[in-house]
Amino acid sequence: MSTTNKNIKELIKRCKNGDRKSQMMLYNNYCKAMYNVSFRIVKDRFIAEDIMQESFLTAFSKLNDLKNEETFGAWLKRIVVNNSISYYKREQNHIEVGIDQVLYKIEDDSDFEEAMEEQHTSSYKNINASTLKNSLSTIKESYEMALTLHYIEGYDYDEMCEILNISYANCRTLLSRAKASLKKKLQHAS
Repeated sequence: MSTTNKNIKELIKRCKNGDRKSQMMLYNNYCKAMYNVSFRIVKDRFIAEDIMQESFLTAFSKLNDLKNEETFGAWLKRIVVNNSISYYKREQNHIEVGIDQVLYKIEDDSDFEEAMEEQHTSSYKNINASTLKNSLSTIKESYEMALTLHYIEGYDYDEMCEILNISYANCRTLLSRAKASLKKKLQHAS
């Protein structure tokens, strides 16, 4: 079901007036994408579904706070990401080693990116999506989350700092180490 921006704006206006049918249409339009966003973070289909539904409830209850109807998808995605990260952090509290104990001061990862560019044309050219997905799932969860937020969800360092509640230096370090860890896994896979 493809819905145009004009239709989305109209649905949002009706939703603000409490129209349940419009809420369901809006839900149906975005639910699969929002489920996928949550699933990539929490790695559990039932939890991802719960988070997605809770996020819609939050969005519908705060719909009047939305300034621009055209940004509804991005706004909803941010709610889903924040709820997924909150769940992830609650689950991480059961682990004895915290993320602050693992992260150190800033490291410049420009050398790594240059090396990846050089090798991209050779050994990494033959890596398929399945190999990449399998390698990604074998690295530390914090590394996988950082790579997912940055490269799949498209968040920049500042947004990641806010979402993960870490400093800019720790964010850069986390992403640098995540890339190095993934690179090592990919080298063993090829």
